[in-house]
Amino acid sequence: MFKKLLAATLLLASFSALADTFTFTAIPDEDEARLQERFNKVATYLTAQLGVEVKYIPVKSYVAAVTAFRNDQVQLAWFGGLSGVRARRLVPGSEALAQGYEDQFFKTYIIANTSTGLKASDKFPVGIAGKTFTFGSKGSTSGRLMPEYYIRENLHKVPQDVFSRVGFSGDHSRTIAQVQSGAYQVGAVNYKVWETELAEGKVDPAKVTVLWSTPAYPDYQWSIRGDADKRYGKGFTAKVRAALLNMKDKDLLASFPRESFVPASNNDYAPIEKTGAAIGILDDND
Repeated sequence: MFKKLLAATLLLASFSALADTFTFTAIPDEDEARLQERFNKVATYLTAQLGVEVKYIPVKSYVAAVTAFRNDQVQLAWFGGLSGVRARRLVPGSEALAQGYEDQFFKTYIIANTSTGLKASDKFPVGIAGKTFTFGSKGSTSGRLMPEYYIRENLHKVPQDVFSRVGFSGDHSRTIAQVQSGAYQVGAVNYKVWETELAEGKVDPAKVTVLWSTPAYPDYQWSIRGDADKRYGKGFTAKVRAALLNMKDKDLLASFPRESFVPASNNDYAPIEKTGAAIGILDDND
């Protein structure tokens, strides 16, 4: 009887410990190994700042990140603009807490394999019509939402009617690789991932080049569930925001890469919500 009671007590304790763990995830916009390394560092930092155990849980897709947030499998997430809007719509009271300094004026690059003969321009590259084209993830702000918006705006057709073939690579690193290899002639990529991979020697300028940059728009942000204070104690949301804004370690920031984090609010992402609704993909969870 004593052994059964002890076992039950230990099991209850393990569930209690799990419940007290603060978990977060991030959209899988880059190579998985890179994400694991960078967000494990963030978990260590947040554990020290918040006084609770913090754990990073990787996910396989943008949809999975939103689903984990909705189902309370994670309480905090590093979202793109569109995935953050989707997630907060599903969990009442959820808040955007902080964004990277650069995320206030994010950009998408339209890139092309140099064999196309297409050249860089300040104007939208109409010459991409008829080529093969890859987006990133279907739920990506920089890899799908904003480039699709500008394709429709400038060419007056949906992508499937503009290009000879349309694909979705799944993340920005794969978009670059697919365009560089010639698997697709043209693609849309997060400018930060492009600049990082270019600096790391993963981009061959003889094979792939930037044609055009979109105007600036708001993108990535940290979002927290609306019930975090109820679960972790009064003032916890404010404590998480402060920890993110006070992240000053250059190595930690470089892993994003961001210069710093600045305050964000749900209202900052109204343009993303409006654009998503306008082109009909706001609630498209493919």
